[in-house]
Amino acid sequence: MRAVVQRVKRASVAVDGNAVGEIDKGLCILLGVANDDTEEDANYLCEKIVNLRIFEDETSKFNLSLKDIDGEVLVVSNFTVMGDARKGRRPNFMFAADKEKAERLYNYFVERLKGLAKKVECGIFQAHMEVEIVNDGPVTILLDSKKVF
Repeated sequence: MRAVVQRVKRASVAVDGNAVGEIDKGLCILLGVANDDTEEDANYLCEKIVNLRIFEDETSKFNLSLKDIDGEVLVVSNFTVMGDARKGRRPNFMFAADKEKAERLYNYFVERLKGLAKKVECGIFQAHMEVEIVNDGPVTILLDSKKVF
């Protein structure tokens, strides 16, 4: 499971021009599910994300986590995060989970996160979405449950 984690001042996601999720200060997460992922991968990433110290304290150091600042989360499913572009010019998505598995683990991830964060909003799985963010910093962190990077 991979996550692109962005620290945001605010973020929103819309489908067909209608807002389906929006947050204020917190994190926007683009989440991709791999074909060999399990609930264990989702649990690992959820814990990592809410405790990741990427918010500044009073001395401008990255010492505070999402939990510390009582921040909000916007989760957007994004299978392209699993793309492999090491060869050729077109990404290969052979490592991405099939629709059923990806949706099940995405929903599990969102529900697990709801138990750990103040507010969790999300997009609509497999919909064409428009995501707007105001990246704060910018701060963007890549996470992989298999610790590939």
